[in-house]
Amino acid sequence: MVSGEYISIKTEGFSDIKDITSKVRSIVRKSGIRDGLVHVFVAGSTASVSTIEYEPALVQDMRDQLEKFAPSTMHTRHSQTWGDDNGFSHIRATFMGPGLTVPVSNGELILGTWQQIVVIDHDNRPRTRRVFVQVMGE
Repeated sequence: MVSGEYISIKTEGFSDIKDITSKVRSIVRKSGIRDGLVHVFVAGSTASVSTIEYEPALVQDMRDQLEKFAPSTMHTRHSQTWGDDNGFSHIRATFMGPGLTVPVSNGELILGTWQQIVVIDHDNRPRTRRVFVQVMGE
C-alpha cells in the first residue's frame, strides 16, 4: 500500500530550520500503514530535509556551520547569471539533499530519542515550501 500527502511550511530563508516531525507522524498514522517506510521530500532546489536534535542552541549552531560552509555572501556564477544572489542556497541544498527515508514499525516512526525531521530552507528570502510525505508498506 502507498499513501501520500503534501504539507506546506512557511519559512524565513537563510537556512531557516523547521521541525516537521509531528506532521510526518500524523500522516503516517492517518495512512494506516503499520510497517514500511516514509519518504519526506521537499520540492525545490534551495531546500533540504534532514534530522537534528531540534533545540535552539543546536539549530543556531547548524545555521552557523552552514554559513561557514557556503557563506550567503559568496560570489557564485549562478548568482551572476541569474542576478538572484542565491547561489549559496543551491550549494547548501545540494550537499544536504532534498529527501529523507525513515523506517515505520507498528505504525510509528523509528527515530532516536532526540531526533526530529526538519526542513531547511536555504534560499535568500521567505518562502512557502511544499513537502511531499509518502508512506509505503503494509
